[in-house]
Amino acid sequence: MSLVHNERTKLTATYANGIAIAVLAIGYIGPVVSVISSGRTPSITDAVIANACNAFSFALHLGARWWLGRLR
Repeated sequence: MSLVHNERTKLTATYANGIAIAVLAIGYIGPVVSVISSGRTPSITDAVIANACNAFSFALHLGARWWLGRLR
């Protein structure tokens, strides 16, 4: 039963880490590249949303690492 538990735990952690990567790409990297390529000055809203997505992505990644700590 431990083998099944470990595989499910790894699958869950991988899923959470995948969401973290998507949030980082869409909410942080995308807007930063858009601002740089357009040459416009970023607004406060741009900065707040990008930093919030970066923080949320990091929190999801840490959660995935914590989840892997449940391996038996």
